[in-house]
Amino acid sequence: MASSQQPARTRRPEPVLITEAEPSLAEQHAARKRRYVLTMLVRGVSLVLAALFYQVLWLALIFAVLGTVLPWVAVMMANDRPPKKKVDVNRYTAPRPDRILENPVRPGRVIDH
Repeated sequence: MASSQQPARTRRPEPVLITEAEPSLAEQHAARKRRYVLTMLVRGVSLVLAALFYQVLWLALIFAVLGTVLPWVAVMMANDRPPKKKVDVNRYTAPRPDRILENPVRPGRVIDH
C-alpha cells in the first residue's frame, strides 16, 4: 500500500534497455563518426612519427605506410553499418502427425448418466 509519506524513488538518468533492438541510426552514425575521427588522429600521429624517424628508414617506412593505408581503412569503417543480429524467432510448429495423442478408448469404463 503506497502512502504519500514514502520517500520518492530516485530516477535513473537513462532508461534500462530491456529489448534486443538495435541502436538508433543516429547513435550508429555518431559511433561511426567517432571511430573515423579516432582513426584519422592515429593517421596524423603516424605521419608525424614517420617524419621524426626519417633517419631510421625501416621505422619511417612503417609509419608512412600506416599513414597511407589508414584513410582507406577509416572510410571503410565509417561507411560500414554494424551487422544485423540474427534473431531466432520462437514460432509455433504444429505437432507431427505421429505425435498427436488419440482419444484412448477403454472398454468397460463407459459411464452413462
